[in-house]
This record gives sequence, C-alpha cells and structure tokens, in this order.
Amino acid sequence: MSGRLIAVVGPSGVGKDSVMAALVAAAPGIAPVRRVITRPEEAGGEDFEGVTEQTFAARERQGAFALSWQAHGLSYGIPRPVEAVLAQGRDAVVNLSRAVLPEAAARFPGLVVFQLTADPGTLARRLAARGREDPDEIARRLARADHAMPAGIAAIPVDNTGSLDATVAEILSHLQPAKV
Repeated sequence: MSGRLIAVVGPSGVGKDSVMAALVAAAPGIAPVRRVITRPEEAGGEDFEGVTEQTFAARERQGAFALSWQAHGLSYGIPRPVEAVLAQGRDAVVNLSRAVLPEAAARFPGLVVFQLTADPGTLARRLAARGREDPDEIARRLARADHAMPAGIAAIPVDNTGSLDATVAEILSHLQPAKV
C-alpha cells in the first residue's frame, strides 16, 4: 500500500506552513516534507533547508530531488526520501507551487491537492507581518493570488480566513472521512 502525497497550495500569505504544521500535529501519521530552497534559512517562515544556487544545481544534477521548480526568483526541491515515506504507506504533506502540480500528479499517483484561500485583506496583513517582502513585492504577490489551478488538476478548496483549527478539521474531513 502506498501513501498519498498531500500538496498544500495557495497564494503567499495564505498560511500554508501554519496549516501543514497544525495538520501534522493533529494527525501524527502524516509526515512533513522539508523543502530545499535557495534562500537563507534566516529568512524564516517555514522549516526548510537553505542552500546556494550552486549547491541546489549540483543536487539536482545528482537526482537528489523527487520534484524541483523555480518560483519567485528561487529554486525549490522536494528531497527524494519522500518516495520511501510513501512506499511505507505513510502520507506526506508538502507545500507545492501550483505550477509543479502536473508533474507532481504524474510522479505521485493519488496526489491530493488542497488549495488554501483567504480574503485579500487577510493575505495583505499576513504578508506584511512576516516581513520578507517590500510593499512592491507584496502587491505583486497579491496580484497573483487568484491564479487558476493548472488544467487537469482537481483541488479541494479550503478557506483559511478563519481559525486554524477549523481549517485543519476541514482538511482532515477529506483525508479521513470515516474518523470525523
């Protein structure tokens, strides 16, 4: 039996990392996937491995990533060990870019996609609070917030404007319908 890769997608500031951490806490059988990003770890936000562009490129050439992509001027990679977690029958949750979902669906049969949403005011407040982007970058991220899902990708929409507990409960109702 193979586990499911659970992708959490949505615009910057929607709370993907908070939702994933709360989901793992509520359902310890779900393994979190730690991304590799060409961003200094001091930038904060999610728990990720920060590497240089050169290190990332070398790892990519060596086949160290199950998935990799570029977004927002950075390179992102999902380490290959996620495949072993799924082969053991465990589910794994990861923050993915909408653009890489077609490749993820092809590589990971049974991919489950949750598309988090929040109202524009909430997104703007969250982006400003994290302090990683200047006002122009916040405006650009907000302009991209409602980009459509790629063709052929079915996503489960989840509004994360309200409480974190409510968002996690909704996600769990889809992942574990018999337990709710």
